[in-house]
Amino acid sequence: MTEPFHDHFSGHAGDYRVYRPAYPPGLFPWLAEAAPGRDLVWDCGTGNGQAAVALAGHFARVVATDASAEQIAQAEAHPRVEYAVAPAERSPLPDHTADLVTVAQALHWFDRDRFYAEARRVAKPGGLLAVWAYDLHSVNPAVDVVLGRLQNEFVGPYWPPERVYVNAGYKTLPFPFPEVPAPAFEMTADWDMPRMAGYINTWSATKRFIQARGFNPVDRLAADLNAAWGDPAAVRTVRWAFHLKAGRVE
Repeated sequence: MTEPFHDHFSGHAGDYRVYRPAYPPGLFPWLAEAAPGRDLVWDCGTGNGQAAVALAGHFARVVATDASAEQIAQAEAHPRVEYAVAPAERSPLPDHTADLVTVAQALHWFDRDRFYAEARRVAKPGGLLAVWAYDLHSVNPAVDVVLGRLQNEFVGPYWPPERVYVNAGYKTLPFPFPEVPAPAFEMTADWDMPRMAGYINTWSATKRFIQARGFNPVDRLAADLNAAWGDPAAVRTVRWAFHLKAGRVE
């Protein structure tokens, strides 16, 4: 039997794959250097496989799991990535086989005590567990005013409660592993206005707002967003606060 899980993204897995931003490119070489070997990674809560494919550039084999069959169906194929539908608390991997266990933008949804026990089972002694998340984005002062209205006047109350860990930069998230110092990574993307609007429409809070209120807040703010952005086709740099925790599995 599959355990219940917090499923905020299966219903729009295709949009999630198209519109989610890429993680900092320097993250993956650093993970490869910090791991004790480069044979195997378990990427847990892989979603559309974004982190898994990037990890495959540095490791011989990546086993990427997600509890959502819809997300796995949308995941990007790669010859060194093996996808499987599985909950975070039950990996298909044998004991003590993974050099690295990763969780990208998902740990706050897990039953953490059970996942941590599974990470200890799967990781090699001295293996690395790395988890990360990114916060709300910023563009420039004019656009940020409208994004602030989106958050404060519309979607803010509709974030799932686990979002508080992301808002706190994962600082309040229990993490019972000796931490490994990690560099600061910058997460950016160069997007036009329709690309940013598509991303906002993948938010769990946006989906929940639409279900509760019957209209899309992005549409309601479209005129103000376009005025702040300027030419909608103009490409602007979007920035996110990026939060990483890494620890040794003993």
